[in-house]
Amino acid sequence: MSRTQSLLTGLLCLVLAGLAHADTYPSKVITLVVPFSAGGPTDTVARLIAQPMGKTLGQTVIIENIGGAGGTIAAARVARAAPDGYTIFLHHIGHATSATLYKKLPYDVVDDFETLGLVTPVPMTIIAKQAMGAKDIKEFINYIKVNKDNITYGNAGIGAASHLCGMLFMSALETDFTTVQYKGTGPAMTDLLGGVFDFMCDQTTNTTGQIKGGKVKGFAVTTKTRVPSLPDIPTLHESGLKNFDVSVWHGLYAPKGTPRPIVDKLSAALRVALKDENVKQRFAELGTEPEPQARATPEAHRAHLKAEVAKWAPIIKKAGTYAD
Repeated sequence: MSRTQSLLTGLLCLVLAGLAHADTYPSKVITLVVPFSAGGPTDTVARLIAQPMGKTLGQTVIIENIGGAGGTIAAARVARAAPDGYTIFLHHIGHATSATLYKKLPYDVVDDFETLGLVTPVPMTIIAKQAMGAKDIKEFINYIKVNKDNITYGNAGIGAASHLCGMLFMSALETDFTTVQYKGTGPAMTDLLGGVFDFMCDQTTNTTGQIKGGKVKGFAVTTKTRVPSLPDIPTLHESGLKNFDVSVWHGLYAPKGTPRPIVDKLSAALRVALKDENVKQRFAELGTEPEPQARATPEAHRAHLKAEVAKWAPIIKKAGTYAD
């Protein structure tokens, strides 16, 4: 047998082995890695889809929280994981922005992952400490501009959704303000409730309860349309910041090289989960909704990821703030 024939035979064996593996997949527990701490917005989304996905796949989907470095520690772990479908990864918009925020990533945010589908586009809210004097978003914007040297903005660290929203808000206002970085959304929210800093921008999955409970002032939402669960809160767009539109989209990933039949099984299970009535109800209560079925596909997800990398690169470079 020639060297070429041997190589072709070996390749054929690998393909057949992959197909056989896909036929029996999954045969054990699947780990869904979340790049942030338990109890945060992304963790909430992951736990909501894990149960119905597991039901469809016939195996338990467990959550593993691996926080740190804006989600890049978890992403690096998943990029190195065996491409067998037993390690998957949920991340938000921060996966796309990390391509520019970090200059020394040990992986490529697009090429080292298989995209499985978009999950949910979570709106964000501009919220302030209860003692803030402004009564609406227009007064608050004026307050920021007048007091830019003294006002403080809290976020969950470089690369977090709250950091990105604040960066875009500063750009839209053409006003810089002092930022206070925390290691996660939880401690940031605790200090906002205590009046330690003035305001923040965070996902409705984390802020809706605080706003409805009267613990913080909800000034605006960041999407072009109002959020059904917060109907009285205006959009930044209608408040004068034309075309301000940002949501924290979430996507599901697997390591590069995961066989296509397994990718398809995982993607199909995701789409079933997004049609689950409990998931839709819980998402609605948190101010968000499942992505349409057409966007919960590998192809739509990959196209969106590439577009978001390109969209955020100039914004981050203009701000000149990097994580490493």
